[in-house]
Amino acid sequence: MTVPDDGLRSRQRQLAGDLRALILSGDLAPGQRLPSTAELRERYGVNNMTVTRAVALLKAEGLVEGHRGKSVLVTGRRPATIRAAHQPPVRTRTTRLLEVGETPAPAQVADAFAIAPNDPVLVRYQLALADDEDDEPAELVWNYYPTDLARGTRLAEPHLLPGGSPAVLAALGHPVQHAVDHVSVRPATVAEFVALALPGDVPVLRQFRVAYSEERAVEATVMIKSGQRFEIRYEVPLTDENERP
Repeated sequence: MTVPDDGLRSRQRQLAGDLRALILSGDLAPGQRLPSTAELRERYGVNNMTVTRAVALLKAEGLVEGHRGKSVLVTGRRPATIRAAHQPPVRTRTTRLLEVGETPAPAQVADAFAIAPNDPVLVRYQLALADDEDDEPAELVWNYYPTDLARGTRLAEPHLLPGGSPAVLAALGHPVQHAVDHVSVRPATVAEFVALALPGDVPVLRQFRVAYSEERAVEATVMIKSGQRFEIRYEVPLTDENERP
């Protein structure tokens, strides 16, 4: 069956998108070869160069690799599953603390803390490297705190926090009791593209998390993950509110 042109993206990105979906869903398993150039050329109505460029996009993402005499095979690289919980967001080999200090509150953070936009908040900005042999950049994290809570505390110190922020917040008398996540996907900014060393026009996964102690928001976190590296797992308990009929 011929695959129609969506009329918006280049044909090579359409082809790469379809193959990527099959790989990430497991319908093209690790070790399985991609359809041949001839098959893809016929199916998408494109030339050899378009197929080659599409496959190059997948190679850059680590999803396929070429083997002499064996065509192009699917690798075992899959998105790491991150369980949604108030804990270090990504299992990493290394976390680099890039900045600690006060900054004007972004609008979403100000809303979470019930303060005026651009009021000062404390920010801890860090880069997490993937827990693998390549030490690839995996996630950018901005942790924000109300200044009346964080000034003069360990949260404002320019080093990593043993036990993470939950331990420090608990020691300050603000144990985290629950958190609310907003998850979205969007194209990367220039700064995100560079910092995460993205392999091409890959979207980023954005989590905005607000952590609460009793009814007060004590931490707001922006997490930007490399879109091809992660998926988020949620466990939703059945209650009277979300039970299906």
